[in-house]
Amino acid sequence: MTQAPGGVSPTTSTGAERVQTLLRERSDANARFFEAEAQRLARLCHKMAERFARDGRLVAFGATPADRSDARHVAVEFVHPVIVGKSALPALGIAGEGGSVADQVALEAEGDDIAMGFGDDADTFAALAAARERGCLTIAFAPGSGAEWEFDLSAVADPFIRQEIVETLYHLLWELVHIFLDHRGLLEGRGAKPVHDPGASSFLYPFLTQQEHNLDDILEDVRKSMLLKADEIAALRAQSLTDGCDTLLDAARVLRERLDAGGRLIAIGNGGSATDAMDVVADFHTPLFGGPARRALDLTEDTGIITAVANDIGTEEIFQRQVIAYGREGDVLLALSTSGNSLSILEALREARKRKLVTIAFVGYDGGNVAQGNLADHVVVSRSQNIPRIQEAQASVYHVLRELVELAGPPAPAR
Repeated sequence: MTQAPGGVSPTTSTGAERVQTLLRERSDANARFFEAEAQRLARLCHKMAERFARDGRLVAFGATPADRSDARHVAVEFVHPVIVGKSALPALGIAGEGGSVADQVALEAEGDDIAMGFGDDADTFAALAAARERGCLTIAFAPGSGAEWEFDLSAVADPFIRQEIVETLYHLLWELVHIFLDHRGLLEGRGAKPVHDPGASSFLYPFLTQQEHNLDDILEDVRKSMLLKADEIAALRAQSLTDGCDTLLDAARVLRERLDAGGRLIAIGNGGSATDAMDVVADFHTPLFGGPARRALDLTEDTGIITAVANDIGTEEIFQRQVIAYGREGDVLLALSTSGNSLSILEALREARKRKLVTIAFVGYDGGNVAQGNLADHVVVSRSQNIPRIQEAQASVYHVLRELVELAGPPAPAR
């Protein structure tokens, strides 16, 4: 990332100007990328659908903490779809905590699978090579990967913006692959079973779910849909960063003060938002603009604690119990929720306030109970009901927050 000038105070207009600059950079990069790649992405959806129709899986992997968050994110989207009418598709996330990513992929990948590698490190490239040897369809987002489907974002200087584009890209693949699965007659090598069971009438209409239409027409429809969805995220990102600008500047100032005084950032979220919490913590652990690595803790990471609390007490307590264990006065809790209504998020925010933590929340829809109940000190609302778009906008929001924390500068000396 190109280093921005330091010492910018978020209490001045320069802070707001910086947010608008970051927004313009994102809007421009987003438009350029999807205009150039929408056609190819539509064809990739078709190829992925062919693999799924042959009982293949998506195997996503990343070796670094930030890349791990994307591998986990895309896997949870395919396995646990949150959009009505989308069927679950098999997916697996592999990350560095299990050892060499390449070794894990070599053991797990099968011939009909789709291998999606995040990052440009040697381990990920070796994993892609192993997957390709097994006949997997391979996808990567860095030049020199050796993947069959490579999307080169090296022209985008800002790694945060690159990650945001990649997140939108795999959300679009997940959303639109289903169009081809609904037209199985266009899929080479498809299995005999339909993706959508027509029920008792299946013996009368065995090809009810194997519709065959002109592939070129469907590819063009998917390409247009890609561009419309790319425009939607650009608009939601603009709303989130514009409406939330003052909130972000205030939150960055307070967070910087807390971090400088020895406090830490604690991040929480569920599902895709849990993987965003992983990404937030990875970003704060990475030095930026010449500043130090920052103290940050991901409460979604310890599956032993989460499953113990969920099993013995209830899922609504999975973060609240950890806030009791780890939260200290002087810390800051960042909660990510698409709805603003998750019980585990609400309980954690209430507990954090009791313990005098500063609380920040990034939420979707109308803000839900988080906003209506004034449960966080700093709330940014991404006003949409489209969960993938909300998550993409929230990625921009927490990336901008990460920058603003360093640009805030140390507190002014007392006079």
